[in-house]
Amino acid sequence: MITILFQDKALAVCLKPPGVLSQDGPGETLPALLREQLECDIFPVHRLDREAGGVMVCAKTSRAAGALSATMSRGEFRKEYLCIVRGCPEEPEGVWKDLLLHDKTRNKSFAVKRMRGGVKEASLAYKVLAEREGLSLALVQLHTGRTHQIRVQFASRGLPLMGDGKYGGGSGQMALWSWSLSFPHPNGKQMSFQSLPKGQLWEPFAGVIKSNTVGTAGYHPQTAASPDTNASSPV
Repeated sequence: MITILFQDKALAVCLKPPGVLSQDGPGETLPALLREQLECDIFPVHRLDREAGGVMVCAKTSRAAGALSATMSRGEFRKEYLCIVRGCPEEPEGVWKDLLLHDKTRNKSFAVKRMRGGVKEASLAYKVLAEREGLSLALVQLHTGRTHQIRVQFASRGLPLMGDGKYGGGSGQMALWSWSLSFPHPNGKQMSFQSLPKGQLWEPFAGVIKSNTVGTAGYHPQTAASPDTNASSPV
């Protein structure tokens, strides 16, 4: 069963389990699971890497999907993530801007030095919340939504996400969780949803996570959102 944080006639906000595709495709997918569970149409409006989990919103009607997609294009979605990386950034917080090139054949992104065909600008803000035995817990807000953006921007600085084998983080479950999502409902009401990661992977930082975040799953009124351009692309 997919955990549902909120639903109405227009949309459903849920927790995507790690290992499940966020878009329609082969194998087990979030849209297919939601259609079966909720017995309604489901229209994906943004993406999250298969290996990542956390808060996502899906539309229940094509009209709602169009409205949500329009708000994303206007930069009215705010997405925040928690991740565990190997090592620790030189600065405890900051903004990283890079040029990223996605190789579709290999499904892998690379940080490059100059702008050319296929290269896109990427920007995120991060804050290190804690360090434990060579690992760091970071809170990340995306300013853009490039393919594998969080993963490659950290890995390119020698800080791969734990469990991210594609970018040098080793085997096991990848430590990336969409913990907070804020956006305007198609009816105009601002909405905000949060849910903290659970399980053995996150246990070493459980107390820090609770003390540095809202920490309550569900709906929380919010009045503003920060830009998140190109938010329809996976992180």
